[in-house]
Amino acid sequence: MNDEHPEERGTPIGRRVFLGTLALGAVGVVAAPPLQRGLEGFLGGAADKDPTGLTGLLPNGGGFRYYSVASSVPRKNAGSYRLTVDGLVDRPATYTLDDLKALPQTRMVRDVQCVTGWRVPDTPFEGVRLSRLLDAARVRPTAKAVCFTCFDGTYTESLTLAQARRADVLVALRMQDKDLGHSHGGPVRLYVAPMYFYKSAKWLSGITVTDEVRPGYWEERGYDVDAWVGRSNGRDDDPTS
Repeated sequence: MNDEHPEERGTPIGRRVFLGTLALGAVGVVAAPPLQRGLEGFLGGAADKDPTGLTGLLPNGGGFRYYSVASSVPRKNAGSYRLTVDGLVDRPATYTLDDLKALPQTRMVRDVQCVTGWRVPDTPFEGVRLSRLLDAARVRPTAKAVCFTCFDGTYTESLTLAQARRADVLVALRMQDKDLGHSHGGPVRLYVAPMYFYKSAKWLSGITVTDEVRPGYWEERGYDVDAWVGRSNGRDDDPTS
């Protein structure tokens, strides 16, 4: 396994700008189905090339919105992608994309629920169970949580160790039976099936085992740290699993 390449850093977008621009999503609601399908295809391709990330705030891609809190995100492929596992472990490791693909894969189908209200039902995800990577790293007894960093240089997330070891938490390589594209957080993202989608960090590059939960990007801005669907953030959505 090779050493991780230096990461580029993006510029954070403020919460007010981010949430204010969400209102643009209402545009797609009034479109007739054929027009909407065409719009989704166009915006999905545009978002994949948009360095600002703002195109992704419009409805597209089968109901998904392509959110980013950085002004630009570098692209990674099989040659440049690296995922590190470190912190309170006895066996830190660095994985290439091929390394991750060679491990046993788990496929699950769940609804994706965003805390802003949209939901995409019956979405297949496939990847390596996070617990497998933690077991391989030999987590130390003093560990209590896991912190996740991303190669956008801005986004972070965190889970308790018990949450991270759940069978429905994946280091995901595929979504909707396709390799993860850049706009969906590819080539590798976190997928936390029973929690709101902001916990499923895109563009995953680092897994660090820690002695306490460290609030992630949105949690530092007021979102719940424990983001169980239907039991947090003042929402009552149906659970996703």
